[in-house]
Amino acid sequence: MDKTHISNMLFKKLTKLIILIILVSSCTIKQQDDNYDYLIYGGTIIDGSGKNGFDSDILILDGKIVKIGKINPDEIDVIHTMDASGMIVTPGFIDSHTHGDPIATPEFKNFIAMGVTTIVLGQDGVSPANISEWMTDVEEAKPSLNVATLVGHGSIRDQSGVKINPNPDPSSLNEMAWLVEEAMDLGCFGLSTGLEYQPGSFSNLDELVAIAIPVAKRKGIIHSHVRSEDNNKISESIAELLQQGKGSGSAVQVSHMKIVYGKGREQAEQILQQMEKARKSGTRVTGDIYPYTASYTGIGIVFPSWAKPPNDYKEVVKQKREELAEYLRERITLRNGPEATLFGTQPWAGKTLAQVALEMNKPFEDVLIDDIGPNGASAAYFVMDQELQDRLLIDPYVMISTDGSPTMQHPRGYGSFAKVIRYYVREKQALSLEQAIHKMTGLPARTLGLTKQKRGLIKTGFAADILVFDPEKVQDKADYENPHLLSEGFDFVMVNGSVVRKTGEFTGKRGGQMLRK
Repeated sequence: MDKTHISNMLFKKLTKLIILIILVSSCTIKQQDDNYDYLIYGGTIIDGSGKNGFDSDILILDGKIVKIGKINPDEIDVIHTMDASGMIVTPGFIDSHTHGDPIATPEFKNFIAMGVTTIVLGQDGVSPANISEWMTDVEEAKPSLNVATLVGHGSIRDQSGVKINPNPDPSSLNEMAWLVEEAMDLGCFGLSTGLEYQPGSFSNLDELVAIAIPVAKRKGIIHSHVRSEDNNKISESIAELLQQGKGSGSAVQVSHMKIVYGKGREQAEQILQQMEKARKSGTRVTGDIYPYTASYTGIGIVFPSWAKPPNDYKEVVKQKREELAEYLRERITLRNGPEATLFGTQPWAGKTLAQVALEMNKPFEDVLIDDIGPNGASAAYFVMDQELQDRLLIDPYVMISTDGSPTMQHPRGYGSFAKVIRYYVREKQALSLEQAIHKMTGLPARTLGLTKQKRGLIKTGFAADILVFDPEKVQDKADYENPHLLSEGFDFVMVNGSVVRKTGEFTGKRGGQMLRK
């Protein structure tokens, strides 16, 4: 056998070996590419962008959406499947204004049951003293949903030593700004203010701008419970927030939009036009809202500032009792009377101020002065107009929130997102389903910066926070008498690829993450 023949044989064998290696490798790659955790098929996707829904399937791997399109299940290996025929498939809802403790109640069943897969805490100027440690604790608690947070202005005032000082010196302002900067670098998505509460009520515009500058530099947002939501002060209160945004360059958001004592669509239009004018001049401004006509907060909201710290309440009662009683009579009457204040804390939970006064056989102002005081209770206040709130809610720059928690004695923490679909989409037909979903997903994601973290949309590469539901079956069950009834209809809820609710039952899985900006 000559050398040429031997060389040809070796060449042929080598060629066959290379082909075999390529075939084995390609099979291995194909098998790897076609292994998936979940297939959701047959549904109509409303992707959160506001665009019309479309029929498609979704493949999920390692907590992310990896394919969207028509999928032949015979051509893939998949562990779990979900038949979504006749159902709507959407991103999980994002609640941009919430309260609660993810360490004490990591299941957050109230939110999961109404389709919420991401919540934003640190609201109204209040956040944990040690944010870094708190974030670690949240991760260890393994919540059922994703948690993001803001840093609170009031908490920053306390940490810096400014507390209720109305005129902090330049050194103190620098200290507060540094604390905000540090919190943003730790992963907060922005700053919250509670200017109707102490200590935020003692701040001025110069301070608000100074502490917002580090937020703007990191492309965060200011969420503000504005200085007053009353009919005669709401416009100037929003103007202050807009000035904070303009002076610092930060995006701003009006928290839980409402006009207390306001009436009619026209007043809503005035506020929305004020915000639109600011947008046209370059200030990024949005709002969030819950679909109820009663607010909920501490009873201190009805007391005058001169009856609260730094003033001594006992001395105020002793020295100015008649003036305080008159103030409370007028304030409560203006807020639709004692029948419109419904207590949410014991021993008066479930009773109105009028009922408590009747039981105690004394004027309601005396009940407030002697038996409750400015820190003695929380309540729901029926002080909003339905027509006005309806107009605010449908505005394209206003997203849905709950301002709720698992423990709050108000139905908004258990029903807000379900109520939007039940009332505004099905019954009132004020929003299309696509518009409503956008307000609950894409809009808050874009506003907070979550789209950069690939959340808030049904899109390839995005986190698998996904809902499958029949909008005709969605119901908010909670009311003011029974505020802790779970919503119904969101039977399939997925968080980061983990199914936390299926066929209407909680699975016990906790797929949430501590989100950092």
